[in-house]
Amino acid sequence: MKQTAHTVMMVRPVRFGFNVETAESNAFQHSETQLTPAEIQQKALAEFDEFVEKLQANGIEVMVVEDTEQPHTPDSIFPNNWISFHEDGKVVLYPMLANNRRQERRMDVIGRLQSEFGFKVREVLDITNYENQDIILEGTGSIIFDYPHQLAYATRSSRTEEKLFRQLCDRLGFKPVLCDAVDKDGMDIYHTNVVMAIGDQFAVICTDALKPDEEKKAFIASLENTGHEIVDISFDQLYAFAGNMIQVENQEGKTFLLMSQTSFDSLTDVQKNHLEQYTSLLPMNVHTIEQFGGGSVRCMVAGVHLPK
Repeated sequence: MKQTAHTVMMVRPVRFGFNVETAESNAFQHSETQLTPAEIQQKALAEFDEFVEKLQANGIEVMVVEDTEQPHTPDSIFPNNWISFHEDGKVVLYPMLANNRRQERRMDVIGRLQSEFGFKVREVLDITNYENQDIILEGTGSIIFDYPHQLAYATRSSRTEEKLFRQLCDRLGFKPVLCDAVDKDGMDIYHTNVVMAIGDQFAVICTDALKPDEEKKAFIASLENTGHEIVDISFDQLYAFAGNMIQVENQEGKTFLLMSQTSFDSLTDVQKNHLEQYTSLLPMNVHTIEQFGGGSVRCMVAGVHLPK
């Protein structure tokens, strides 16, 4: 198994904006602005299109899904929370916390990946019925997969339910690795992919956010024992979305670490040098999306690991 996908799926927004339904559990969202909703959407769309162009210019294959006006899904730009694609041909559909986010799911995506891109889907694991019991697991926001070592990392929150996480790991053949992570105010960090990112030979993680206990020790030891150099980020860097990165590769096999310009600017030269030993850094300007959506580059990208 490979850690990096060379095709990604992204959703082009039509009515992006601050989502009231997710704000309670996402401390990274900010609503203060003098911009109109139309201006916010316009800025987010420009950032999205520039993002896609930059990926394609570097030889990374992108499937762009056009969002729809109705139903109104202000967070549709973050598809990694409702779907994941796996090398054995499995596709997983996940239960979401916010009602308006549940409407983001698009079955036509699976059909397009098969018909237009030649991917093979062998099974769709639909666990969305857990929403009826308020049991939530938000895709690769909640779960950081280490594909080559078949490990899955997660930090508990209202969007990451431990029992369901363990059950899914069992069905996918991954070993679960769990701990708790909190922000400066002691509040659960809503998604694991804000705390950490795993590349093929490195892991970017805010260890200060992990609650100091035996689980934390095991969490870090698991990363080290699988040969990942740990690039430790501070709380300030975490708030700059420096944990919200994803490594992908282009058609020639060259790898890139996708991150926002905000997170790139927050990194020290030493941290950048460590990462550049393993991969090329590719920052994207997504400031508007970060401010109002409370998510960054990793959230915008669903890596396609399906077989051809």
